[in-house]
Amino acid sequence: MFKLSDASTIIDTALVEGRTRGLAPLAVAVLDAGGHLVAYKREDGAGIVRFDIAFGKAWGSLGMGFGSRELTERAGKNPTFVMVLSAVSGGRMVPSPGGVLIANGQGHIIGAVGISGDLGDNDELCAVAGIEKAGFRPIAKLAD
Repeated sequence: MFKLSDASTIIDTALVEGRTRGLAPLAVAVLDAGGHLVAYKREDGAGIVRFDIAFGKAWGSLGMGFGSRELTERAGKNPTFVMVLSAVSGGRMVPSPGGVLIANGQGHIIGAVGISGDLGDNDELCAVAGIEKAGFRPIAKLAD
């Protein structure tokens, strides 16, 4: 079972990782497997649209069944596909690294993390750090 305490560990660890790396202020959203927000934090100085981006990275990962890095790569190869996804999802999918699926010990997807604030690669590193600290397995790409 995915608990609020797990989401809190993920968020707090991701934020510490961001500070350790000297990244721009981050916003972190953790969703359950049904796409519902479990927890969210936005650092001082993070822009007001960061929630929507972080949520969209996590929600899009859940919706497609793979991390937003994979969605980013697919956008480069087939931008029409991502444009259609954006339309059918009401604009909720964000094709930028930083959305990472959370798998439990049995490999089942139990949620997703979305982070926005710095470069997508850095957002993703912070998400992975949080997921691993909480004792779960991060899935950023189909090959993970």
